[in-house]
Amino acid sequence: MTKFLILLGVAAAIWIWWRRWTRRGPAMSASEARALLGIGESATLKEVRDAHRRLIAKVHPDAGGSAELATRVNAARDALVAETKRRPPARRG
Repeated sequence: MTKFLILLGVAAAIWIWWRRWTRRGPAMSASEARALLGIGESATLKEVRDAHRRLIAKVHPDAGGSAELATRVNAARDALVAETKRRPPARRG
């Protein structure tokens, strides 16, 4: 029974550590992401995705770009999509 409890404790510690280190925030700030994608502060989710598509088509490794730059463009999209989903909806009227 003692071995089982020790194993259970170790498994719980590993699970907690894994959850803590895999749940990180965006890799870049929203302002840096906007500058990279070339969009304004009030960009909608559609505008973020459209800007990402235009830029990734140019910098993707299959199109002659670099993997590092494509990774940064994807991180910019992820940061702005996360921010857009957190942003409260605009009031009308």
